[in-house]
Amino acid sequence: MSGFVFGISCFAQKDDYNAMVNSYIQKYKDIAIREMKEYRVPASITLAQGILESNAGRSVLAVEANNHFGIKCHKEWTGMTFYKDDETKNECFRKYGDPLESFRDHSWFLTKRDRYKDLFLLDMRDYKGWANGLKSAGYATNPAYAQLLIKTIETFLLDRYDKAEPPDTPIVSVDVPVIPEQQTWSRKFAVVGKGGGNRTIYMNNRSRMIISTQDDDLYLIARDLNVSVGHLLEFNDLTKATALTPGQIVYLEPKRRKGPVKRHTIQDGETIYSISQLYGMKISMLLKRNDLGEGVEPKTGTILRLR
Repeated sequence: MSGFVFGISCFAQKDDYNAMVNSYIQKYKDIAIREMKEYRVPASITLAQGILESNAGRSVLAVEANNHFGIKCHKEWTGMTFYKDDETKNECFRKYGDPLESFRDHSWFLTKRDRYKDLFLLDMRDYKGWANGLKSAGYATNPAYAQLLIKTIETFLLDRYDKAEPPDTPIVSVDVPVIPEQQTWSRKFAVVGKGGGNRTIYMNNRSRMIISTQDDDLYLIARDLNVSVGHLLEFNDLTKATALTPGQIVYLEPKRRKGPVKRHTIQDGETIYSISQLYGMKISMLLKRNDLGEGVEPKTGTILRLR
């Protein structure tokens, strides 16, 4: 009789876990698909790692730090931190303002490190190759890590998302009035979370940004969002922390080498800097693609190549 009761209890626990995982998949699958399309990390791998590393969103690290992938601070991390015991006592982990930031940082983490570069030579649908490659590259110390990823993918049919297209609409989208250098714009940005100081964080051309407010400056932004002023200057092609215009775009991470569209026709009042900020594209690359010297401002009506 006791064995029968134990068996029922085991089945109930399994059903609860499956329900928990399926709920996690439904919540984050579209994000994983987006990351796959932008960074070439298979959605199945992203979801499987999130499920394992965060116990389907229920680990202390996921709940209290929005960290779904167990990524530790490492020397380059300048953001928020969370300390907990892991392989050693009181280890430093990255803390995020929102789970979306964790998913994006996971993509960066894999693409920016040389030890993972061979993974990107694999077919995105080769989840077994990716699983074994992650283990070989040292993502986790568990000797069965690759097998656990593969089992999770196959149990919950996660490989179907490797063939999926991202949603046509942003996760959240709002029209934001932006006023860089006194020029009024209206552009649609995706909202990806909230930061310190109750600041709304947007995504533009795969880079996070905020919109400055009245009496705002880089020091306040740095304080609220745990980003150094030096990095804000670098990310926004600035040489000194000058006053910000209300409505000005401020990037929290590097702008991109290419714009999100092919061309832009210069309108009255636009500058190379305002166009660079509007499209989230590095000024150096904007100048290079259009054979322009530093400090040159093309005339109204000029068509600029952005990619």
